[in-house]
Amino acid sequence: MTTPEEDFDGDGVVCLRQVFEPHWIETLARGVERNLAEPSPLAKRYTPDGKPGLFLGDYCSWRRIPEYGAFLRNSPAAAIAGRFMRARKINLFHEHVLVKEPGTLEPTPWHHDLPYWTLEGTQACSLWIPLDPVTRETSVEYVAGSHKWGAWYTPKRFNDGDDHDSRDARLQTVPDIDANRAQYTLLGWDMRPGDCILFNGLVLHGAPGNRSANRRRAFAARFTGDDVRYALRPGYMSPPPHGFPGAPEPGQPMDSEAFPVVWRTGGLAGL
Repeated sequence: MTTPEEDFDGDGVVCLRQVFEPHWIETLARGVERNLAEPSPLAKRYTPDGKPGLFLGDYCSWRRIPEYGAFLRNSPAAAIAGRFMRARKINLFHEHVLVKEPGTLEPTPWHHDLPYWTLEGTQACSLWIPLDPVTRETSVEYVAGSHKWGAWYTPKRFNDGDDHDSRDARLQTVPDIDANRAQYTLLGWDMRPGDCILFNGLVLHGAPGNRSANRRRAFAARFTGDDVRYALRPGYMSPPPHGFPGAPEPGQPMDSEAFPVVWRTGGLAGL
């Protein structure tokens, strides 16, 4: 029997049950509804006009949506990231909201996150937090152990699954996971509000559409640890660097107005 920490180290992903009290889920749900009514300039609709359902993503709204800011600073999320990454301090990177309404056909393409992001380092993770009950069939799937392959894959476009333009020589195309599912250990879970999935920034993951009759609202909280530095790379990056006013110079630690320290060993936070 392995511990959750061992699962996270070995698989790069772990499902944690009932780590958020109902009031935190209610807080995020209010924030998401505010976000849907008032999307940011970075919001992206991935469902074409005339198609059923809605696949919508938005991010970097934690300063303008108070429910997001309260959750990211005061909930157990940052402490969970610190515990599993064995970090002395945790910086808030950003949040990413992903909504798939009932009947949505568009999948989330297989990808991993770190090549999109404006950072370099090993201590980078996301907490994927469902605000609605999610079945294994509509939840995100993860390729266990893929964070240890030593590969960086070209960011994928969510609207059509093709590669983004990139001029980083280390990037390669994501393997065709769906055509070779038997070759991989794919992890996914039935989930309910209060649960979360914690995963490493280099773990490959993707998700089907939402053909169910239920909403699938998810809030991803993204954090970095001790060894991470701000970085700018050629080609596509997401969120775009201009979305981070007050960011440090490339190569510098994340500690800054853009990426505040929200947790330290012993529970103390703040710059």
